[in-house]
Amino acid sequence: MKNFWLALERPFFALAPMEDVTDAAFRPLIALRAAPRIPRVFYTEFTSADGLVLAPEEGKRKLMKKLESTQDEKPIVAQLFSSVPEHIERASHLCADLGFDGVDINMGCPDRAIERQGCGAALIRTPERAREIIRAARRGARGLPISVKTRIGYATDELETWLPALLAESPACIVLHARTRDEMSDVPARWDRIRRAVEIRDALGSETLIGGNGDVRDLTEAREKVRETRCDGVMLGRAVFGNPWLFASESRYEARPEERIAALTGMRV
Repeated sequence: MKNFWLALERPFFALAPMEDVTDAAFRPLIALRAAPRIPRVFYTEFTSADGLVLAPEEGKRKLMKKLESTQDEKPIVAQLFSSVPEHIERASHLCADLGFDGVDINMGCPDRAIERQGCGAALIRTPERAREIIRAARRGARGLPISVKTRIGYATDELETWLPALLAESPACIVLHARTRDEMSDVPARWDRIRRAVEIRDALGSETLIGGNGDVRDLTEAREKVRETRCDGVMLGRAVFGNPWLFASESRYEARPEERIAALTGMRV
């Protein structure tokens, strides 16, 4: 099966997976307004692999709605979370059956309820388990590329040890939120650490793509970050709030009134 990351023009730009924001209704609004020449990747909201495996049928149906997508969103990556390798393996297999282009493992969510399950940012504290999770996803995904979204550390900056642990499993891409878990989004993103991540990747001879995430307002600023850090791409999150034209042009798109009305009503212009 083709690894879309290898064919993707660089730098790439990704819409961050944001719970209760980038759902199956929201993403097509962004995709329909994206310029074809701008290489972009869409991610689903993060979805519980445990729930996909263990939930009763009604619960599974609700979770499956998170994994709905359209052809306009291609390429699209299913983001999963779990600390149980067997569950990640089975959920990744399901994502392959559903026609996703890749599977991403969330290793950065700071929500306490997620962390109590050993998932999200908690995996930064258990690198061996994190590596098991990547291997399990690869077994289940039937050739789909596996990627990881994480942070530069948990309580402190652990990039020098955390990143090599992940790179040892050769994921297709690692997107780094340039803050620690404890910093949440309360301090400015430290993009110098994305540059350091690229240096670590290159020193290890890894072919894994490195993406950066944090405080980027539009594609113009994203390209500046790429030039400064030499990363392969940038993930944008809050920049999409109120701006469904995020991928429509290199800078913030000034929409006409009729375009704004169309965005609100779901119409095409």
